[in-house]
Amino acid sequence: MARAALSADAVVGIALRLVDEQGPAALTLAAVASRAGVATPSLYKHVRNLAELRALMSARILEELAERIGRAVLGRSADEAIRALMTTWRDYAVEHRHRYAALVQAPEPETAGAGEKLVDIMLAALRAYGMEESEAIHAVRCLRAAVHGFAVLETENAFQLPDQVDETYELLIHMVVTGLRTPRRA
Repeated sequence: MARAALSADAVVGIALRLVDEQGPAALTLAAVASRAGVATPSLYKHVRNLAELRALMSARILEELAERIGRAVLGRSADEAIRALMTTWRDYAVEHRHRYAALVQAPEPETAGAGEKLVDIMLAALRAYGMEESEAIHAVRCLRAAVHGFAVLETENAFQLPDQVDETYELLIHMVVTGLRTPRRA
């Protein structure tokens, strides 16, 4: 990459390709600089430090995830939308396991917009269940915990029992959808 073409966006792209190929542990400013064909100090014109680079990468990952999920749920509602959301989220995590593992889970200023977009898509998918605002937020948290937790365990090969993982995920989707359709008891 020519130096003139280097920008924060380009640095993030280089970092994501590095992580895709070698895993999150390979991410260092020196490794990114080497791939960019510049000295490490040259990166500081585009990112303040490794923490900011990780946050910018997370924003890009969340944008990609939100875009895919948004397309998947478009025109669907209720159970069909939740199924599409959960399936698409898992597919992304499995397809980009290293990238997904590099995702910073704690909110950062750089990830706020992308995170809000993903939450808005989730809230829209839940709208058909007639939840009030607070109840919908709880459902978003549960949905995220279920999908993210499963995806992390799957991408880390943590499911060692002999039954098919796809069948387990179908059961998880069924449990989530059934739970969303079942009124909570006080």
